[in-house]
This record gives sequence, C-alpha cells and structure tokens, in this order.
Amino acid sequence: MSKKDFDINVENNTLSISAESKTENEEKDENGKYTKREFSFSSFKRSFSLPDSVSDEDIKASYENGILKLSIPKKEEARPKPPRQIAIENA
Repeated sequence: MSKKDFDINVENNTLSISAESKTENEEKDENGKYTKREFSFSSFKRSFSLPDSVSDEDIKASYENGILKLSIPKKEEARPKPPRQIAIENA
C-alpha cells in the first residue's frame, strides 16, 4: 500500500484508520488470440476509542517504508507530575 491509500479521521473521541487498494493487470497475446485481466481489491477499517486524556488536535501520522506510524500525545494536565518538595515553615 502507499501513503495515498490511507485515510485517518478523528471524530467524537474515535480514531478511525482505513485503507483501500485497487489494482488491475491486463495481458494481451501478441497475435490477439487472448486477453488476460486480473483485478485485485483490498480494504480494511479499524476504529479505536480514545480516552479523554488524549489531545486529539495534536495527533500526527507518518508513512515510511511500508510502516504507518501514529503519534497520539496526552494532554498536558493528564501527564504525571514529578513529586515536589514542600518546605516546613516555623509557626
């Protein structure tokens, strides 16, 4: 599959990834006695429910060497915060 075959959408906290591929091959005999045609069609669709902690505006996709990669970052407030030291004051 190629990059143009994929369609990625986010709607109502649902990420949908779909792809569709069509090919057609035709062979003809040199003497015109026969013609051979082959058709191939493949498609898929997957949907994923995204948690509320995902920042859906920042989702990015890349396609390289036949691998589709998605980056789905968390919202800033959903990230774990490091522990902080609290100073004890004199009363």
